[in-house]
Amino acid sequence: MKVLAAFACAVLGYAILQSPASARTADQIADELAVQRVPTEIEIAVDRKDWERARSFFVDEIRVDFSSLSGAPPATIPADGLIAAWSANLGPQKQSHHQRGHGLVTLDGDRATVYSQGYAWNRMEGNGDPLWEVWGNYTHELLRTPQGWKVTAMTFEMTHQRGNDWVRDTPAPGD
Repeated sequence: MKVLAAFACAVLGYAILQSPASARTADQIADELAVQRVPTEIEIAVDRKDWERARSFFVDEIRVDFSSLSGAPPATIPADGLIAAWSANLGPQKQSHHQRGHGLVTLDGDRATVYSQGYAWNRMEGNGDPLWEVWGNYTHELLRTPQGWKVTAMTFEMTHQRGNDWVRDTPAPGD
């Protein structure tokens, strides 16, 4: 049995080493990891309400498409405007949790795309059920800059939501 298990591990290891992913260079792997980290950093900064840090991961003007969630058409807006809207909606009285997984990175020179599945919830007391949740797919487009990888475009395609829309839509009062 041990021989069979060792053989299976050897075959699996060989298959992994022969896969196209193994042909990536160390620089490509480093870029993939750096690109994957950016959306995660944004989510953590947003949930911590660290708006300056969240802003640092965007170029000055970005394309946003949250139309499946908000109904507003896609637009190119100042990143400062996006952060201002997020900080108003997710003020101190509203808790949030953003989570992504299964990030697939595509590199094209100094440009990159990350496709991932996401989940978020908001919690705020004051009008019935205090929770609102959403599931969907994110696409982040990034550009390599002298300051590192920055988001140039962001799309969220909602697949499901539930809970109290009042929690989603109502700006949280400040402390």
